[in-house]
Amino acid sequence: MRVAAAAATLIALSAVVFWATEVLPGDAVGTSAGPNATDAERAAIRVSLGLDRPAGERYLEWIGQAMRGDLGESLLTGRDVGEIIGDRLSTSAAVLLPAAVVIVVLAVGLGAAAGLRVGGRWDRALSAITLGLVGSSDFLLATALLVVFTAWWPVLPAVALVPAGEELWEHPDLVALPAIALALGGFGAAMRLLRASVAQTADTGFAEFARLNGVRGVRYVWMVVANAAPSALHGLSIVLAGLLGGSIVVETLFNVPGIGFELSQAVAERDVPLVQGLSLTLGAATLTILLAGDLCAAMLGRHQAHPPGVA
Repeated sequence: MRVAAAAATLIALSAVVFWATEVLPGDAVGTSAGPNATDAERAAIRVSLGLDRPAGERYLEWIGQAMRGDLGESLLTGRDVGEIIGDRLSTSAAVLLPAAVVIVVLAVGLGAAAGLRVGGRWDRALSAITLGLVGSSDFLLATALLVVFTAWWPVLPAVALVPAGEELWEHPDLVALPAIALALGGFGAAMRLLRASVAQTADTGFAEFARLNGVRGVRYVWMVVANAAPSALHGLSIVLAGLLGGSIVVETLFNVPGIGFELSQAVAERDVPLVQGLSLTLGAATLTILLAGDLCAAMLGRHQAHPPGVA
């Protein structure tokens, strides 16, 4: 059922993506023809690109090809959109994966610590920090990191200039700032969600029963965190999925040649097939993360830890 719902959502998203590109001002004709092209030349290019056909007809053709794995070709370069996406995936992954690991580790550790000591000094300090992070945009956080680590204390490069023939993940110094910017943007929300989930679980009669039965220390912490995990996973999956949207801002600001950067360039150049293919890929990745979080939460819910005396 969940998979079917995700598939239906992706189909609906494809329609939204397609019609959104239809309302973009201008199109690839202006970029391809140049500023000095005549009306006849523009009309000929429009026909050659298939932009003279009805939008409904073009959508059905596009979604049918996409379901077969064919996302079309770039209007400007003629390259296969699938190949472009494949080339950009490893670059985006080099930034997204470290950011995701940092978010999960810090959010789980610090969120559990704050949730078990609600109202304490540690909880108040973390709450102040995370509220500040939640209230800051990815652009603001990334810009602050640029100022601190490239201007005031120039220890890291400002842009990700990857040498020809090499991959971004081979250069940790180039990955550091973009990954930290994404991690900061997601950590605040993730930690708040984990804290709330742990605090709610620790305040239940279930946890009180465990304490009365002598459950203490690491065992108690593990029991509370394990029982808070299913609800926390839903929120955490939303935060991790949100990294994909944040990557558009961060990759553009740090000149990281990933999917987010490619999408911003494609929108600027009105390369409709590339915009559609990249947007659909990001949408599919987002739904996959949310679906994975939903399934993992369901499985954890069936294997929750119980205090002594509870079946």
